[in-house]
Amino acid sequence: MFRKITALISAMTLAVCSSSCAKKPGPTGSTADPAGDPIHDYTMTFLDVGKADAIILQSQDSTIIIDCGEKSDGKTIQAFLEEKGVTEIEALIITHFDKDHVGGASKIIKNFDIKNVYAPNYTGSNEESEKYRQALDTKGITANPVTSDITFSAGGVDYTIYAPEKASYGPDNDNDFSLVTKAVHGSNTILFTGDAMETRLEEIMDIGQCTLLKMPYHGRKLTNLGPFLKAVMPKYTVTCTSANEFANTTQKLLKNMNIPSYATCYNGTITAVSDGTKITFTTER
Repeated sequence: MFRKITALISAMTLAVCSSSCAKKPGPTGSTADPAGDPIHDYTMTFLDVGKADAIILQSQDSTIIIDCGEKSDGKTIQAFLEEKGVTEIEALIITHFDKDHVGGASKIIKNFDIKNVYAPNYTGSNEESEKYRQALDTKGITANPVTSDITFSAGGVDYTIYAPEKASYGPDNDNDFSLVTKAVHGSNTILFTGDAMETRLEEIMDIGQCTLLKMPYHGRKLTNLGPFLKAVMPKYTVTCTSANEFANTTQKLLKNMNIPSYATCYNGTITAVSDGTKITFTTER
């Protein structure tokens, strides 16, 4: 049974998050921005799909997906969307073409009406990325290669997709091609960093502070993660990962910095809801 966990707590470690710590949730519904326009809830679901990334963003009648996990995760994403009554996807963002990010994309492309697809400007070489391209061709969809920063608004949320700054990051390094997405909802800023590694983190070191950070590279050890966290100063973090991938050094860093942290390997599927002012969390366990 899901537990309601408030986002208004002072400090929380992963050990605390994974224990029985039910908290009173914040209010839901809609508030108003300074201009008097209503701000509808913005729901971010981080699906528990092992070490892979599969993130679904919903606000008003808009649905955006960032990454689709591995091949077998496509059916999990599809079932979630169908349960929510989703038939149209405003944007599908593939951060990069590793199989644990693009794997389930072909199934989603085949089964939903997708208005926009964004991906980095290189060609993946695995089977999963080939099936992704074939699915796009079958549906007559042309992906937008992100070679410069892209901004758009959907469902009352302002998005910026930050393009990689290099044409090459060396052999067998797809991770630093990761598209980084910033979502601004009221006074809350959320950063989704894909599998950004050291070089890519340096490129976005000045991206600005955030309320919630989707941790880069599944929480693995990165030499400049500490400086990056100090630069973006997240109030909360979510890590899409497995217990084997989530580095002890990263967990200790988050604990020492007193950043309330959630991880799919400990908490299962994680739902974060922004009302434009604060963020509340619901976890599967």
